[in-house]
Amino acid sequence: MGFWENFFDVIWWFLFAFAFIAYLFALFAIIGDLFRDHKLSGWWKALWIIFLIFVPFLTALVYLIARGKGMAERSASEAQQAKAATDAYIQQVSGGKSPAEEIAHAAELLKAGTITTEEYDKLKAKALS
Repeated sequence: MGFWENFFDVIWWFLFAFAFIAYLFALFAIIGDLFRDHKLSGWWKALWIIFLIFVPFLTALVYLIARGKGMAERSASEAQQAKAATDAYIQQVSGGKSPAEEIAHAAELLKAGTITTEEYDKLKAKALS
């Protein structure tokens, strides 16, 4: 065998591996989408899974064509919910107050006599840092 024959065998092997890995990504995305879809009944989900097992390539193509738009919408909705949950968590952990609000609150505490001037200065410095 010559160099070029081996070279093209390697190229075909990489092309096949790429196509197979891309198919697996699509397959897992479809399965994930099936279980994420709350509008689809369990029987329809089971039917899609059965077809994915016995006629995988054709079923994946049909699923992507028939339900691709809904797949994108569900994915975007899930990403938005995750972002909202992350933002809410960050807001909760950070106290949710701007530096101006923290300084105003500290000034109210100072006026009420709850804190001393030194404590007020510390809170103000902390809010501005």
